[in-house]
Amino acid sequence: MEINALDKLDKAILRRLQQNGRETYDVIGEQVGLSSSAVLRRVKRLEEAGVIDRYVALVNPEAVGLGLTAYLNVRLEKHTESHKRNPMDLFRASVQTWPEVVECAALTGEMDYLLRVVVQDMAHYSRFIMDTLLKHPSVEDCKTSFVLDRVKATTAIPV
Repeated sequence: MEINALDKLDKAILRRLQQNGRETYDVIGEQVGLSSSAVLRRVKRLEEAGVIDRYVALVNPEAVGLGLTAYLNVRLEKHTESHKRNPMDLFRASVQTWPEVVECAALTGEMDYLLRVVVQDMAHYSRFIMDTLLKHPSVEDCKTSFVLDRVKATTAIPV
């Protein structure tokens, strides 16, 4: 489904679901001027088209003991022997298994990846860096920035 295929009612429904994914179709219908069955049909269509990817509960990291967030710029080794897997493939596979990494993005520029990591404290961070990240055979270098304050944190996409 293209963005042009979304009408103003689809966008209004998406905005409300992003604010509260558990909102009832009755309430959403009242807010956007549709019946609950019309909202249901539109939501099903948005789900089937992949516009709505999934529904989740957003957990406050601090409330579960993960009080330190860091962003890590990671650079991988560039050379590879023909019998080894590509360093990027190895790294991407490993990142999937590291629970501390909650987001990983491939980047342009000097560094290859940006990781968002949530950990309990500096000791937990140190263990992750020393025992996991820097021991990975594909990792050449990393630079860390720690979050002091979240100025804006949203999962909502502007539709």
